[in-house]
Amino acid sequence: MNTEGPDRPLAGRVAVVTGASRGAGRGIALELGAAGATVYVTGRSTRAQPATQYDRLQALSGMSRIPGTVDDTADDVTRLGGHGIAARCDHTDEAQVRALFERVRAEQGGLDLLVNNAWGGHEVFSGVFDAPFWERPMDEWDAMLDRGVRNHLLASRAAAPLLIARGGGLIVTTTFWDRDRFLKGNLVYDLAKASMTRLAGAMAQDLRPHRVASVAVSPGWMRTEFVLAGHHTDEDHWRERPELAGTESPRYVGRAVAALAADPQVMARTGRVLRVGDLAAEYGFTDIDGRRVPPFEMDKG
Repeated sequence: MNTEGPDRPLAGRVAVVTGASRGAGRGIALELGAAGATVYVTGRSTRAQPATQYDRLQALSGMSRIPGTVDDTADDVTRLGGHGIAARCDHTDEAQVRALFERVRAEQGGLDLLVNNAWGGHEVFSGVFDAPFWERPMDEWDAMLDRGVRNHLLASRAAAPLLIARGGGLIVTTTFWDRDRFLKGNLVYDLAKASMTRLAGAMAQDLRPHRVASVAVSPGWMRTEFVLAGHHTDEDHWRERPELAGTESPRYVGRAVAALAADPQVMARTGRVLRVGDLAAEYGFTDIDGRRVPPFEMDKG
């Protein structure tokens, strides 16, 4: 199943994808599995301990339960041809993060790819998309900076020695970026994503001598479980919602990450912010429905 070949370019590679119970993290983990990788699927949601921290979002969307667990994603990684390993981890807890990467070292002997995706912003989602900064609640800071940017730094600190010992590798940080335009209406979200972008670039400087690349990857508007629920539809019926016409599946960013991980020249991209739509054109992949969704662009006004 994991024999090396053009359809399994990541066979023998070891990856950690944080925040992979659902959304972008799940999409990335699945595509790494389809490319043959061993993927540690991390997050707090498990079958034994389902998600409980999304009360506001659940009430707004009308969801009876929050879908997705690390166990479900890991099983699907294996089903697609990789080796999925569910690993519960609270990425705000430095001790748990260290233990996760020690486990990877003990079980696999090293690491080739870290995907920083764990994100606390959904925990405080209020349904308000556009409000001036003086009207936005300060709990967004804790959720997006302390449980977003800090999560990425903690995981990168623990992963870096393993990647360096491997003699090369890649850190991917998921972000939102549209060529330094400001995201009007949510200052803290904009600040958090800009910080993640800056983090990826800064880490690249320290990692460059060790042949470890660090990039930020920016998807467009994804049809995550939460987005679909918010529009009262699902993946089978989203085309019935005209407002979702320009969306992309979470596996589109997954294909971008898999392409980067398989690229022997990825060091040429280190320190950069990369949009998924641009990478699709460069590497020649499409979304799961066969479309090549162009890069997301905000209104210049």
